[in-house]
Amino acid sequence: MRKGSDTDHSAQRSDKIKAWLSQARFYAEEFYSARYRGAIARAQRDEDDLFMLMVFSELMGVPNPVSYYTLELQPLMLERFHDWHKRMGMEHSPLDDFRCC
Repeated sequence: MRKGSDTDHSAQRSDKIKAWLSQARFYAEEFYSARYRGAIARAQRDEDDLFMLMVFSELMGVPNPVSYYTLELQPLMLERFHDWHKRMGMEHSPLDDFRCC
């Protein structure tokens, strides 16, 4: 009977060590990535803005070589269109057929 309790105790200890290491890894990642979080968010926003421009460029009169592929993405991107055109400095929607404001 003694062997069963030893294996249970070592399994519990192993689980505690794994939990502690997992928490330590989380804090280390937070410590090293905290100073870059703003730059990463700006880069992500810039990429999203470029992608939005690619999706809606044909509607704004800019030739888009991949318009066939981006056409089906337009309904999915319409939810974020208002925020995008405001962020780009456009007071009203640049699309003639689509008024969001």
